[in-house]
Amino acid sequence: MAEDIKSLDDLKSAVSGNAALAEAPSAAVIREAKRDNLGRSYATGKRKDAVARVWVKPGSGKVVVNGKDMSEYFARPVLQMILRQPFEVAGVSGQYDVQATVKGGGLSGQAGAVKHGISQALQLHEPSLRAALKAAGFLTRDSRVVERKKYGKAKARRSFQFSKR
Repeated sequence: MAEDIKSLDDLKSAVSGNAALAEAPSAAVIREAKRDNLGRSYATGKRKDAVARVWVKPGSGKVVVNGKDMSEYFARPVLQMILRQPFEVAGVSGQYDVQATVKGGGLSGQAGAVKHGISQALQLHEPSLRAALKAAGFLTRDSRVVERKKYGKAKARRSFQFSKR
């Protein structure tokens, strides 16, 4: 018996007692679309201190953030580009309407949170887009946050100015 086991797969089949299972290729996970009764998909996006609640539905490409148009809420072109990235990577520009509410943080963090939420909601609405979004890194929450200020320091790590005399 010990000489038959040459790999972890052989060990698995020996322990489970079913050699046929070990020979069969693993089936890919088939994901179902998650939509509400209005045909929307919901996801939460986070970045720094900002949290965005995002609803995505098929439409003309209109993006509304906190009741305002995207170009009105995020006036800087860089922030608007960040919001368009998931659609461009997935190849579905102008095919989905987005309704988002975002709280906390600054504009840059909020744009990142909405981008994360759009990416999550898109892959829930259309599971075939998951591979492209995941490859671009849009489904991963960016966990970097501002380091807290420590006692006895001017900032998080910076010490007060040293004076010899």
